[in-house]
Amino acid sequence: MQSLTSYLPLVIIVLLFYFLLLRPQQKKQRDRQNLLNALGEGDTVVTIGGLHGVIATMDDKTITLRINDDTKVVFDRSAISSVREKSLQ
Repeated sequence: MQSLTSYLPLVIIVLLFYFLLLRPQQKKQRDRQNLLNALGEGDTVVTIGGLHGVIATMDDKTITLRINDDTKVVFDRSAISSVREKSLQ
């Protein structure tokens, strides 16, 4: 019984570590993956560099953003930081 109580602080520290650090990080990563999977053509997005644009075309790994009527820029899909406005399609 004494050996079990000597491990109790270690068990509590491991549980706190999991609930305060690992679990929120996993949730954040899952939410980001859902955001990237839900992207569609016509969505207004912001890249991690702060560039705003509308998704013109996309494939599995890249996204082409239309910045204005004449400018299109290709980004990796993972470079999208947030969605400002979903398309109504």
